[in-house]
Amino acid sequence: MSLIPKIANKTTEVVSFTSVAVNEPRQSGRVSLVGAGPGDPDLLTVKALRVIQQADVIVYDRLVSKEICQLFPPSTPTIYVGKAKDHHSVPQQDINDLLIIKAKQGLNICRLKGGDAFVFGRGGEEMLELREQGIKVDLVPGITAAAGCTSYAGIPLTHRGLSQGCTFVTAHAEKDLQICWQSLAQLDHTLVFYMGLSKADMIASSLTQAGLCAHTPVALIENGCCPQQRVIRGELHQLADLVTREQVKSPALIVVGKVVALAEQLQWFAEMASQQASRLSA
Repeated sequence: MSLIPKIANKTTEVVSFTSVAVNEPRQSGRVSLVGAGPGDPDLLTVKALRVIQQADVIVYDRLVSKEICQLFPPSTPTIYVGKAKDHHSVPQQDINDLLIIKAKQGLNICRLKGGDAFVFGRGGEEMLELREQGIKVDLVPGITAAAGCTSYAGIPLTHRGLSQGCTFVTAHAEKDLQICWQSLAQLDHTLVFYMGLSKADMIASSLTQAGLCAHTPVALIENGCCPQQRVIRGELHQLADLVTREQVKSPALIVVGKVVALAEQLQWFAEMASQQASRLSA
C-alpha cells in the first residue's frame, strides 16, 4: 500500500510552442531535473516529492507513471512533453527552449523524468544548455529502471558466483547504433538494454555471434515497478520470439545474464501482488 497521499490531478496540457509568449524576464527562476524513478510512487525520493509539490510548473515525460502524476498539486500547471517511438513527440530542442523561457519568466520548474535524468534521460543535454543561458539548475537523482525493475522482478543485478558487474546499454541512438558486442559478450556481466524491444532480434544475434551462449537466461520486464508489471523469461536465442509471442509493449527492459535464473526463487513482488488480489477477492 502506498504511503504517499493521493492528490487529484487536474487536466494536463500538451505544450504548444506557438502559444508560448516570451515575457520580459524578471529574476530568473530555477530548473530542477528530477528523477521520478521507474513507476511506483513510493520509490520517489523525499526531495523529489518536495520539488514536485513546491514547483511553479511541472514539465514531465511519457515514462512518468500515472500514479506519480496523481501526486501533482491540482493548482500547479503541468506540461506534457513525452516522446514515443513512431509517434509525434516534442523535439528535444523545443523542450530546452521551453525550460529556458519559463525559467526567464521567474518560474521554478520541476523537469520530471522517468528513472534518473542522467541515465539515458538526456538530463545532461538539458543541464548544459540551461547553464549556458545562465539558468540555475539542480539535480534530484532517481532510481533508474535497470535497478528498480530488476529488483521488483526478483533479478539481482549482481550475485556472487554469477555476475560481478552489470552494464546498462541503450538500444536507441540519434543516428547509428555503435555497440562493441564482443566486449559485452566477454564481460560476463548482467546486461540491461533500455529501449530495445524493436531491436530484440539484433541484440540476440549480435551477442550470440560475439560468443555469448545462446542459452543464456533472458528476461523482459514490461511496466516494471507498476501494478501491471509482467516478467517474461526465456533464453537468448528466444528473445525476439518472446517479444512477438507475448506482445511485449514499451516501456520494457531486456535483461541478459545468469542472474535471471534466480527470478523464480526471488519473485517477491509478484507474490505480494497475488496475495493482495486474493485478499481483495475474499
